Amino acid sequence: MPSWNSRGLRGSVLEESINLTNERLREKGLGLVQKIPTPITPIEFDKTTNHITLAYFEKKSTVDYIGVIQGVPVCFDAKECNAESFPLQNIHEHQIEFMKDFEAQEGIAFFIVYFKKPELCYYVPYRDAYRFYKRAEEGGPRHFKRTELDSEYIVNVRNDFYIEYLAALDRDLRSRS
Repeated sequence: MPSWNSRGLRGSVLEESINLTNERLREKGLGLVQKIPTPITPIEFDKTTNHITLAYFEKKSTVDYIGVIQGVPVCFDAKECNAESFPLQNIHEHQIEFMKDFEAQEGIAFFIVYFKKPELCYYVPYRDAYRFYKRAEEGGPRHFKRTELDSEYIVNVRNDFYIEYLAALDRDLRSRS
């Protein structure tokens, strides 16, 4: 993955990589996954540039992506962190609840988490994220360590920008049957 320094851009490179990957999946007829925009209400608008200069979020967003891959409904969120552990404050209760409800409808929910150091990307099944989240609610660590994740769910990043998460999704599906 390419590097970036600005906190405001954190995650945008990851999301752009996922967007390119999803476009490639669509082109190959393997799936249709869309980025879900966060609903905002513009407050100020620069008429000379046609840009929103100030806005607020209308409501909490659910997940970053939703779609269907080879007939399987999927939803997922993209997360990034700079350390060997991922702070659970970056996963919100409304996301956990949405993913729980999504899986209850026989969909597959997961997170794609990019650890800047050591430059590894993981597919984190909802069940694992939920376990870490509940552990924190019960007084446990408010993070999970990269080493707690299943190395079978490391996601290849090809050409520095294709996030090849289909193999991990397939592994997740097989583990459920």
